[in-house]
Amino acid sequence: MMEMPAVRRHRWSRREYERAVAAGVFPPDARLELVDGEIVEMTPQGSRHAVAVQLVEEALRRLFPGKFSIRVQMPLALGQDSEPEPDVAVVRGAPRDHVACHPGPGDTLLVVEAAEATLAWDRDVKAALYARAGVPECWIVDVTGRALHVMREPAPGGYGDRRVLGPGERILPGAAPPGGEPVRVADLLP
Repeated sequence: MMEMPAVRRHRWSRREYERAVAAGVFPPDARLELVDGEIVEMTPQGSRHAVAVQLVEEALRRLFPGKFSIRVQMPLALGQDSEPEPDVAVVRGAPRDHVACHPGPGDTLLVVEAAEATLAWDRDVKAALYARAGVPECWIVDVTGRALHVMREPAPGGYGDRRVLGPGERILPGAAPPGGEPVRVADLLP
């Protein structure tokens, strides 16, 4: 019987990944992100997912006027081996503040993932990545379960404060400027 050689995976750095993207290694329409050194193909968006992203974006634009950017499906630079593209992120500064490089964890106040078929991935893998990077708050809009998972208090082992809110409840992001009106969870759901 023939012995198989040990399989070794190549772990990508953000720098290698960005060079490969710039060199056209991947098709221009590929929906990819770098998570813990692995290039992950994102699932296609269903209409309910797309509507949830749009609803979250609209709600957050009302809450974060002025000195904040609401980024939709754009990269964040989280460490040397991760460049995820959350569905929505609230970052400090205007768009031109991030011309030289993607916003990092120090710039990022809130990330939101919309989950229709990816709840376990978003909750267990992506949220853990955001927590390790020190992103203060992560929301997951559970489209199928009609709920909002709210995670705060990031630590290397994950978020310390985790709650699930139903459609009738309200939430205000921890970093929202004073005077903001809490958002109804139902208003984030398609």
